[in-house]
Amino acid sequence: MTDADRRPLTGLLVVALEQAVAAPLCSARLADAGARVIKIERAEGDFARGYDAAVNGLSSYFVWLNRGKESLVADIKEPDDAALLHRILSRADVFIQNLAPGAAARAGFGSEELRRRYPRLITVDITGYGSGHSYADMKAYDLLVQAESGLASITGHPAGPGRVGVSVCDIACGMAAHAAVLEALIARGVTGQGARLAVSLFDALADWMNVPLLYYEGTGRAPQRLGLAHPSICPYGAFALADGALVLISIQNEREWANFCRVVLEAPDLPQRAGFESNNARVANRPEVDALVARAFAAMTRAQAAGRLREANTAYGFVNDVAALAHHPALRRIGVATPNGTASLIAPPALRNGEAPPLGAVPGVGADGTRIRAEFGA
Repeated sequence: MTDADRRPLTGLLVVALEQAVAAPLCSARLADAGARVIKIERAEGDFARGYDAAVNGLSSYFVWLNRGKESLVADIKEPDDAALLHRILSRADVFIQNLAPGAAARAGFGSEELRRRYPRLITVDITGYGSGHSYADMKAYDLLVQAESGLASITGHPAGPGRVGVSVCDIACGMAAHAAVLEALIARGVTGQGARLAVSLFDALADWMNVPLLYYEGTGRAPQRLGLAHPSICPYGAFALADGALVLISIQNEREWANFCRVVLEAPDLPQRAGFESNNARVANRPEVDALVARAFAAMTRAQAAGRLREANTAYGFVNDVAALAHHPALRRIGVATPNGTASLIAPPALRNGEAPPLGAVPGVGADGTRIRAEFGA
């Protein structure tokens, strides 16, 4: 038995009428686990193919999110192609779509109709804001949802809101959809029935905003934007070192604070001083606490700071740029075949029996169309 045969979703068929990031992330994770994923594309391809040309002339987003899939060019508004898609769906386990709200239903591929025709099918509708309210028909891209959800208001420097530097709303939505599909597959194994799933970018990111919202409703104050600092823990932030590096430290309890003061600051009596004796006191006295810590680190190099922090058993990390990430000792890489040669991706986070799953190739536009049409012919 090969590695591919041992993957947990081998034998499942997923049809993905998808574009951009959220839905492709969900289906990519299913493909990684062994599912067969047929990606339905327009003649010009998923528009994410054109986001950039950074990976051997291909889009970084597309290469990341579309490994292990088959590409079929089809027009769901064209009767023959629509009939072909229904023939595929009659044998499919999961159908994922993230077209504009209502577009799939108008073409005859709404989730309610598909669930009626194919009771074992699991349908996944991915939208921007969900349904049943005034935002249901709004266009929704990642940065827009970062702003609407309140995430941007608590992200960045005190001078103004900031954007999280990756497509966090799309990613959160894709992750939530992936988990929901796995749950539905488990339930289908018991009941024999599929499910109609719906996940929105807004709901996925709003769930991540529970703590800021609960904090606001409990105190009347929203968490402050503090850049690389924590609004309710001190010291917890980034400090400049003598050689220009930034070290980020995190003190979680009074024992850690005492060790930090003794070893790193060489001030063992500091925890007994007013304004330094508890986390609440330090948060209220943040300017003085941070200034004292900053002065100590300003006299240390990166190597010296790392040595003292390890000795104190203080949680710390360095504020790396992307170039440093490329050489990080903890970074795992994996090769993926593309039409333009092998790309080196960051490996998926989950290991199975100590190994990363093998990843399939990234398809060219319509690369598998002839074979798929023959397989699912009338």
